[in-house]
Amino acid sequence: MLRQDSQGDVPLFDEDENAASRSKAKIQHPLASFFHLFFRVSAILVYLLCEQVSSSFIGNMVTIILLLSCDFWTVKNVTGRLLVGLRWWNQVDETGKSHWVFESRKETSRKIVSSSESRLFWLGLIVCPLLWVLFVFSTLLSFKIKWLAVVIMGVVLQWANLYGYVKCKVGGGTNLKNMATNYLGLQLFKQAVNKSQEP
Repeated sequence: MLRQDSQGDVPLFDEDENAASRSKAKIQHPLASFFHLFFRVSAILVYLLCEQVSSSFIGNMVTIILLLSCDFWTVKNVTGRLLVGLRWWNQVDETGKSHWVFESRKETSRKIVSSSESRLFWLGLIVCPLLWVLFVFSTLLSFKIKWLAVVIMGVVLQWANLYGYVKCKVGGGTNLKNMATNYLGLQLFKQAVNKSQEP
């Protein structure tokens, strides 16, 4: 597993000098912002409404999986790079060993990321996988087992992007473990302090 800033031998971002002067509150990439949500919301809507619109299970399933695949590719390869300055991928070295690479823009160029686009990116990235997890439980509870493969595909593709971008944002695996440990320790400390202050 590798963590890189954009100083590698593969160019990641164009350093646009004029971009820093743009307003951070405005949407700088409207097309990327649209497609960041379009495919994932469309997949959810087709899943929710497909039985009312069409009786063809295969047609509905293929449509949903195509939308999920388009969403995965778009978020992984386009919107993450443009909207928040992050990207991740897998590369195979000369020995055939696979390495996951999590990359982020240099801190100096991170200033050009729009706060509106960042909020839109993370909101879409977090909410939609949670909805697919709810769909898994609702599919199991309603005994619609034929849809189980579709909702599991939704969970896998959506969570893969979420996991990749969280790793890009917080760093390597040790940083993620340290962050979780520190958060847990802080919560335990707060509970201990609150209990000691009670009469």
